[in-house]
Amino acid sequence: MASDSGYAVIFSSQRHAGDEGYSAMAKRMEELAATQPGFISIENARGSDGFGITISYWRSLEDIQNWKQNLEHLVAQKLGREKWYEFFKIRVCEIKRELEFNS
Repeated sequence: MASDSGYAVIFSSQRHAGDEGYSAMAKRMEELAATQPGFISIENARGSDGFGITISYWRSLEDIQNWKQNLEHLVAQKLGREKWYEFFKIRVCEIKRELEFNS
């Protein structure tokens, strides 16, 4: 992020076994989110046990709310609850400061 402000949406989840279209939808959601007003960036990681964390960064709470209500994203949310996730947790955090190191 270029500044010391903004918001992070932290999505922690445990996946069910099997793909069932998950990979394609995850890729589409990343592409779609990147086109949304206020989107800054995204980072994600998933372990071999199916536990994952995705963090998306946004300029405002309004931008996050608009993303949450995006029609394609609503479909992905529904499929996630119905077939991809054992559980998930979403946290929205305000970024107060950012530090970075590059060697």
